[in-house]
Amino acid sequence: MSKLVYIIDDEPSIAKLLSYWLKEKWKYEVEIFSSGEDVIKKLTLNPDLILLDIMLPGMDGIETLKRIKAYDPELPVIMLSAQGSIDVAVDSLRIGAFDYFSKPIDQQKLEPAVKNAIKTYELVKELQHLKEEQKSRFSFDNIISADGKMQDVFKLISKVLNNEITVLIHGESGTGKELVARAIHYNGRRKEKPFIVVNCASIPRELLESELFGHEKGSFTGAHQRKLGKFELANEGTLFLDEVGELEMLLQAKLLRVIQEKAFERVGGIELIKTDVRIISATNRDLREAVEKKEFREDLYYRLNSFPIYIPPLRQRKSDVLVLANHFLQSSKQKFSKEIKGFSKKALKLIYEYHWPGNVREMENTIERCVILAEKEFVDIEDFPPHIKSTGHFYVPESTGSLFEDDNVVPFEKLKEEAIRHALKISGGNIVEAARKLQLGRATIYRLMEKYGIDNPVTK
Repeated sequence: MSKLVYIIDDEPSIAKLLSYWLKEKWKYEVEIFSSGEDVIKKLTLNPDLILLDIMLPGMDGIETLKRIKAYDPELPVIMLSAQGSIDVAVDSLRIGAFDYFSKPIDQQKLEPAVKNAIKTYELVKELQHLKEEQKSRFSFDNIISADGKMQDVFKLISKVLNNEITVLIHGESGTGKELVARAIHYNGRRKEKPFIVVNCASIPRELLESELFGHEKGSFTGAHQRKLGKFELANEGTLFLDEVGELEMLLQAKLLRVIQEKAFERVGGIELIKTDVRIISATNRDLREAVEKKEFREDLYYRLNSFPIYIPPLRQRKSDVLVLANHFLQSSKQKFSKEIKGFSKKALKLIYEYHWPGNVREMENTIERCVILAEKEFVDIEDFPPHIKSTGHFYVPESTGSLFEDDNVVPFEKLKEEAIRHALKISGGNIVEAARKLQLGRATIYRLMEKYGIDNPVTK
């Protein structure tokens, strides 16, 4: 796609020459303006570069530059001037001009400047897009849950977004601890800064110190050059220490020192390096028990555990099971371009009753596999792995009633409606009891009853 360049110059001969270079020789789209006022009105067309003469009738080039930068601080502007004044050049660069050229303009010098300006702007826009994508991806809206226990987790997360308290997220593997950590970072005050992950269990112990703190050239065999550690890379951002319970005692002591003093030395170095990092940790171990067994430092435990957040396993969040299953089905359909209407009732019953020892991660991987294997217009029980189909460790709810009785495909909204009707039926119309069985709040039950037009059988 051709890039658009605006030329702002009230001298027709100069504007025509610049247009010839840009359009005919360098293959850019060009639009010419004779005043700053005219170009300000056309900024909404999103040019990729502006060549701006300083001496203009009416609003001069410096004032026009200020107005452009107020609209888009990153939009590159190359200033042109017949004055050749150092003061004018310095002023324009201070305001935010990308470059400055005196007239007559050297074509050989202008061409690389134009290319560099457009390329830089392209990279800036791409980076902004990636940042927005990250924020969107890790917003609370993307943590899928309908369960009351997870709503409590969301409340805790909201309390720590804009302060610096150290957070410890604990729960079984696959429950989404890193997703929660990213939500805290990308919704908090450090969201524009790095989010760096260190998996303390996957990195060999002899390399983990270098990974965390970096090393100097020659500090050990194979250290051919200086390496920056994760604490430096995460400066002003967030360092997420996954499986922090696997740290050996020596590294625990060094980590405690960094938390206390906000400074460290690289391996083999003597320079004290200051760091401003928010630490969020996660573990699937019982660190309190590890402290009692002398496997984890008590002082470090209390430092990391300033604000604990517990993520319950999926088997304790039955209200989330079918919600998540539908979410992963929709995303897998899109990912693999498969036309699948939904789950059969037998498949839904299997999903609901299986205890999901690998939690959300296991379910996501399983649903993806099922979508790949499915040869019908719905995912059936035959598409599931043998260990899930044959397991004898099903979680069986008190009553599934008619919800899973036949083998037709169930639209997801209909499934929720039937679940609420069934819960009200078996609870004799007791809203509190129905809410308890579905693990939903009473307000949520009332809202869904109104949505689906469900009358309480007791009040008829």
